[in-house]
Amino acid sequence: MLGNFYYQNPTKLYFGKDSLKNLNQELKRFGHTVMFIYGGGSIKRNGIYDQIMEILHQAGKKVVEDPGVMSNPTLDKLLGGIKIAQDNNVDFILSVGGGSVCDYSKAVAASVHCTEDPWKKFFIDQKDPDEGQKIIPVGVVLTMAGTGSEMNAGSVITDAKNKFKVGHVFDDRLMPQFSILDPTFTFTVPENQMKAGIFDIMSHIMEQYFSGDDDNTSDYISEGLMRGLIHASRIAVKNPKDYEARSNIMWTATWALNSLIGCAKKQDWEVHMIGHSVGAQTHAPHGFTLAAVSLPYYHLVMKYGLPKFKRFAENVWNVSPAGKSDQQVAEEGLDALKTWMQEIGLPLSIKDFGATEDTIPGIVKGTIIADVGYHELTKDELVEILKESLNGKYVK
Repeated sequence: MLGNFYYQNPTKLYFGKDSLKNLNQELKRFGHTVMFIYGGGSIKRNGIYDQIMEILHQAGKKVVEDPGVMSNPTLDKLLGGIKIAQDNNVDFILSVGGGSVCDYSKAVAASVHCTEDPWKKFFIDQKDPDEGQKIIPVGVVLTMAGTGSEMNAGSVITDAKNKFKVGHVFDDRLMPQFSILDPTFTFTVPENQMKAGIFDIMSHIMEQYFSGDDDNTSDYISEGLMRGLIHASRIAVKNPKDYEARSNIMWTATWALNSLIGCAKKQDWEVHMIGHSVGAQTHAPHGFTLAAVSLPYYHLVMKYGLPKFKRFAENVWNVSPAGKSDQQVAEEGLDALKTWMQEIGLPLSIKDFGATEDTIPGIVKGTIIADVGYHELTKDELVEILKESLNGKYVK
């Protein structure tokens, strides 16, 4: 490992069946008024809502609810949540749901006591809360695996009016105080959301893996995580209630983006930048937008990082290098990635979300291009990627 780095992760995790029993003990550490944030109401149908409300009442908490967090949390929703928290002098935020609910909760937590425009400061200017500013502590009960938001300080918000989706990784103050991960809570997640989450995990790992050319321990960890995810995903799509598979997916999601495997890595997040913009234009699930643009992107940048793509093929997909050029091996690796994506039912074209040729200029406009991994995209290359996805170049 050639790079220097700082690593700290203060989030406490409770993992496994019945781990919700630890919530009552954690609640004792925080104030009286709890803002209970959740999504579209699935937790009421599957009974998680009632379990949590009972624990909150047993703990003597005053509960303020903020339901209806959508899959791509909007700026309007954020502003409404900030007002709820301010009007009720909230002491603690309990985030119950998947990554979108977690992301939204962190944005609310950072914004309630911010004296500036939080959208501009945190998401446009990419600044953190001022030193000494009060930040509402957040705890998480995770119900969907994918984003890793339960053990990181990231938050993604969409300005729906201007069709601009952007993320910000806050400093350690916005890390969840604790996260409760019971794999059985993911059993009732709709099949498409499970699949989208699986690819979000894979993309998180790949975007950190496909950078750098040193002998980096982080890459060996990444390869193991990817192999484990591939194995577990094949079981889960056939039997969504297979506890072992779902628990491995949930645990892999956490380690994919709690910053560990990014240590000493430059990291390439361009697929996420493109996927965010596709999502802002189409409102498609986040993991699906990543799946639809990944193959065109990686085929384009492969030549710039050929040794790593060859290693990916050999160490993740067991491609034999015998009698083949490095490029042939690397291409077989991407073909294996495509085969797996199709096997578990992921979309490979932005056309599946209703995108057309007329959508492409808006996606390009909303895509942040950075000098990240092996190659900095040009606008023309970005258009090429989007057209290849739209036309289904890698579908067959």
